Amino acid sequence: MNEEKLRVAVVQAASVFADSAASTEKAVALLRQAAGNGAELIVFPEAFLSGYPRGITFGTVVGSRSEQGRELFARYQASAITIPGPETRALAEVAREAGVFLAMGVIEKDAGNPLGTLYCTLLYIDASGTVAGKHRKIKPTAAERIIWGEGDGSDFQAHNAGPARVAGLICWENYMPLARMALYEQGVTVYLAPTADNRDSWLATVRHIACEGRCYVLSCNQFFTPEAYPEAFRAGLEYDASQPFCRGGSAIISPAGEVLCGPVYDKEEILYADLDLTGIARARFDFDAIGHYNRPDIFEFRVK
Repeated sequence: MNEEKLRVAVVQAASVFADSAASTEKAVALLRQAAGNGAELIVFPEAFLSGYPRGITFGTVVGSRSEQGRELFARYQASAITIPGPETRALAEVAREAGVFLAMGVIEKDAGNPLGTLYCTLLYIDASGTVAGKHRKIKPTAAERIIWGEGDGSDFQAHNAGPARVAGLICWENYMPLARMALYEQGVTVYLAPTADNRDSWLATVRHIACEGRCYVLSCNQFFTPEAYPEAFRAGLEYDASQPFCRGGSAIISPAGEVLCGPVYDKEEILYADLDLTGIARARFDFDAIGHYNRPDIFEFRVK
């Protein structure tokens, strides 16, 4: 890796829903493709292994859960991965061979509780093929709380990816100002935002984060259609057919809030950009959220 440059890739692609082996196989192929095009840091969407269950109710209403919904959840739960596990080992092997840093959204279960709670997790694998860390979503959004548990503050950790300091938040965690500050405090220069939000307003969100943190932002979403669900999951699907299902909208943003690449909608695509890390210092000349534009004499910040 160049001391001041970093080539990044944002992978906008669909999971093979509720199939961790097939999703891993697809991820490996996309990893090799991105690495073959020179990418050194590669980001995948939220819940790529093995799927974001958009529109699936799991038979839940206030006060009641159906048996059919329990069966669907059991099938979804079975596709979750452990860290480490066979899926992470396959990804780590490719990361090591290609010499790339990988960040990927996964649905995780504890090895000690393999039939229990799921977590929406951001997995980090470094260029040596080592699992560098993971971050569990601390506040699942709305109905996500039915299927995913909450993470804690122990894994707000940044990682080194060549010349970059890398960390991320998942989807609407990015609307939590103190969660963002936890990353800024660690000197993040490349901020990751894997998401399932494909609304127009999301682009404004990640542009704001880039301006606020004076960092590059890599926003990554799936392009996914209802037809991609297995038949059992399509049966009880609830969504507005007049609206796009999950269009994507992945983008790469500069520390000045400028869109460098994307947003890309309505197709699978890998976005690339060559980041100049010297641009961080230029951007922080007039605004530094943890430096001269901070007031620690007034505000006290800590993560428990």
